[in-house]
Amino acid sequence: MAPKKDHSVPLRAVRQLHRMRAFYAAAVLLWAASAAWVGWEHPGSRQMWVSALFTLVFTGLLSATSLWLHRLQGTGANKPTHHAARGATARRHVSA
Repeated sequence: MAPKKDHSVPLRAVRQLHRMRAFYAAAVLLWAASAAWVGWEHPGSRQMWVSALFTLVFTGLLSATSLWLHRLQGTGANKPTHHAARGATARRHVSA
């Protein structure tokens, strides 16, 4: 019989995805503001199109990261790991 594969994602990876999602959201806002500002000052300039391109790139990264996190929440990736649960149990017994 084949060994059972564990497809769970560690909590550390989920936290990192949350950080990356926040970074991508900030980047989208920054590049969108830059594209709007440069587009107002110099419509159709190369700088405006580069800012718009970076806005699209970071929007795609933000979407992919958000989708990935949404799918991971369905798998129970936010559950505490075994050693964290064991530590909570040990502390409860010590204080009792």
